[in-house]
Amino acid sequence: MVYVMGYGLIEKFFYPDSVAVVGASRDPRKVGYQLLYNLITKYRGVVYPINPYVDEVLGIKAYRSVMDVPGGIDLAVVSVPAQSVPSALEECGLKGVKAAIIISAGFKELGTSEGVEGEKKVVEIARRFGMRVVGPNCMGVYVPKIGLNTTFLNPERMDFPGHGNIAFISQSGAFGIAVLDWAAMRGIGISKFISLGNKCDVNESDILNYLVEDGDTQVITLYIEGVEDGKEFVKTLKEVTPLKPVIILKAGRSEEGVRAIVSHTGSLAGSDAIYDAVFKQSGAIRALGMDELFDMALSLALQPPAKGMRVGILTVGGGSGVMATDAAVSLGLRVPKLSDRTVSKLRDVLLPIASPYNPVDVTGSARDEHLIESVEILMRSGEVDAIIWIPYFMAPGITSELVSSFIERVRKVNNELEIPIPIVGAATGGYYTQKLSTMVEREGIPMYPTVERAAKAAWTLCKYGEWLRKSRTYAEYVNRFLSPTRYLEKTGLS
Repeated sequence: MVYVMGYGLIEKFFYPDSVAVVGASRDPRKVGYQLLYNLITKYRGVVYPINPYVDEVLGIKAYRSVMDVPGGIDLAVVSVPAQSVPSALEECGLKGVKAAIIISAGFKELGTSEGVEGEKKVVEIARRFGMRVVGPNCMGVYVPKIGLNTTFLNPERMDFPGHGNIAFISQSGAFGIAVLDWAAMRGIGISKFISLGNKCDVNESDILNYLVEDGDTQVITLYIEGVEDGKEFVKTLKEVTPLKPVIILKAGRSEEGVRAIVSHTGSLAGSDAIYDAVFKQSGAIRALGMDELFDMALSLALQPPAKGMRVGILTVGGGSGVMATDAAVSLGLRVPKLSDRTVSKLRDVLLPIASPYNPVDVTGSARDEHLIESVEILMRSGEVDAIIWIPYFMAPGITSELVSSFIERVRKVNNELEIPIPIVGAATGGYYTQKLSTMVEREGIPMYPTVERAAKAAWTLCKYGEWLRKSRTYAEYVNRFLSPTRYLEKTGLS
């Protein structure tokens, strides 16, 4: 691991014992009000409102300055006008605060000499006091495990996701917050969320180095627009990806997009082709949109990486099987023809009208046991490395009991196999289908509304497995995180 100045201080952003809100306000229309409200709602630590003009805010004693706070302060969240930020940060330094989140905007992103100089002054103060700074121009940090919410969005207008094992780093604050709301609706848990803003100090590499050691994080996702220190970023990715998967949504693929990035954060966007090559060389997996980012993350959070590129398709509908095959092959996966031995085993358990090839089409006349017996045959065949299953829950012979029975069989087989076979599902339909899909996902198998998205999820598992083998860490990864016992514990199948 590369030593980073103040690396140990990164912990303070995620697990502070005390937080000072510099710029706390009584006015519900102001950022300082919502920041304090979000913190005191669920955070278990001590909160100090800082406001020189009032004695209390939201019923909590306020202090004129951080210097007046009687106890120590682990983290300061600064939300004052840009011109007041340096003096506020200076006081934090004198107080001994070692971690600060600057929510305030009005710095480098403006593209003015005044904004650039203001940000340089912030960095100079932080360096002088050995302080780490997130921001400026950011949305803060969210850690549901301890109720830490330093964002300023009203929880009555959006939802915040619960605890999970996917970390999300975002250069864009607004996009990051939108993703949190979407993740809550989708039922995806978050281990850590951090909005980096202008990255005057703490950057993606700092957070990656922290998260690779974080026991609550299984998958790391990023939204980036550009990086300032490309060599450091590439080196960090190469160190992290053999241990944990990293999925990146890189904006600015077009010339117009690059121009928009410069006006948004003042970041150096660079050539998209270079970023694409960097991701491939360093083992990071690139997502092309928000849905794809978390489709990929969910598959890696719930399922083990595949040991090869061969995919078996188990479907209740023939047309869906064909579409899934096309989607898989277009991504570079193989949908191999099954051996006569495996076909014979499938014939023994399926209806005469079923197609026991690959895709394995159990047909719309199938019953629960046809899917259950077929998945075991495929998993034990040694001829596929991952499985896409496509259950039509509305089929007359399929019951709601399929979910528990299917999961139980998958658990049994994976517990007996040396390397578990990852499974992803696709179920298209309305309320009833969504209800059962949610049940399946809660038991550890990710479900997607289309076969194309399921195929991309399967591709992600195969691609990351390929990188682990190339890095010679596949066995280590499986043993550390996804051996049968650990796998069952993580997915909730035990």
